[in-house]
Amino acid sequence: MANIASARKRIRQTERRTARNTARRSRMRTFIKKVEAAIASGNKDEANAALKAAQPEMQRAATKGVIHGNTIARKISRLSARIKALATA
Repeated sequence: MANIASARKRIRQTERRTARNTARRSRMRTFIKKVEAAIASGNKDEANAALKAAQPEMQRAATKGVIHGNTIARKISRLSARIKALATA
């Protein structure tokens, strides 16, 4: 355990930040699962709506530094490509 006051404060800050980041990451994953479920059902309109709801949440996670920006860009790109493929299938 830290003895210096600034180190104790840092530990408290890290705990709060970790809880926030965990919640944000979890919320983002939930939105992604909703998109994937809609894609699996084959309903293109529902999948588009789910992606439209998930996108801001994913971008926010990238902006806050929870997930790397390129990772989010890749995930959004792949999800939208899968949705686009639903029309032709």
